[in-house]
Amino acid sequence: MNLYISQSGKGAPLVLIHGWGMHGGIWDNVVPQLSRTFCVHCVDLPGHGLSRYSSSDLLKNSEEMMGIDQLDDMVDELSNQLDGPLNICGWSLGGLVALRWAKRFPLQVQRLVLVASTPCFAEGQDWKFGMDKETLQQFATELEQSHVATLRRFLALQVRGSLNERELLSELRIGLLSHGEPDINALRGGLGILRDVDLRGELAAIHQPTLLIAGERDKLTPPEASFYMAQAMPDARCAEIAGAAHTPFLSHTEIFVQKITDFLHG
Repeated sequence: MNLYISQSGKGAPLVLIHGWGMHGGIWDNVVPQLSRTFCVHCVDLPGHGLSRYSSSDLLKNSEEMMGIDQLDDMVDELSNQLDGPLNICGWSLGGLVALRWAKRFPLQVQRLVLVASTPCFAEGQDWKFGMDKETLQQFATELEQSHVATLRRFLALQVRGSLNERELLSELRIGLLSHGEPDINALRGGLGILRDVDLRGELAAIHQPTLLIAGERDKLTPPEASFYMAQAMPDARCAEIAGAAHTPFLSHTEIFVQKITDFLHG
């Protein structure tokens, strides 16, 4: 598969990876500023936006291929199409992609920025900073009935508690399908990643300098998950943005861009 990857600006390469059900257009607010000093690559992950599945891709990415295998498939596609060394910024599910990329292909990844992300999205007995598994299962059930309605509900969770919540939700809904509808198999696979993947055991082996950007009011990936990663990774620091929820690059664009720029130029 050929991934759709837009490119703008000149300078050190910066790859932006979106979250579940979205596409590279989610970064449109920050690309003009970031592209002043970086060569920005905005990715549409496999089966999302303009990165369409072929018939062979659909067979490979069937319901049987879930969890860590699905994640590794995304990483393989990205690794094949982008030359390193790269700075990689992953939001939400994209943060898991970035973490796995740094672990599997360390020479390709120079620095990491993980935005509103977590090594483990699902709550468990030894992990209280995740989503309730029943909520994830409910999304999976609703996905089979109407994937667009399910995505719109997920958007509402992303902005809940943020400053300017109503305006942010409207902005997200307008842009949701601007690159086309995601493939249902990609959505199923993404939910499998959120439900099953746990990268906590890999954090100590990720040595790239890492900036963790957390939203103070994030209900999906609470800032405690970022604090945990900052302690578990050898070279990581955490920046919490007051008043932000799950989309700090939309609600606090100037602060977000400044934190990334300072970190990557530091």
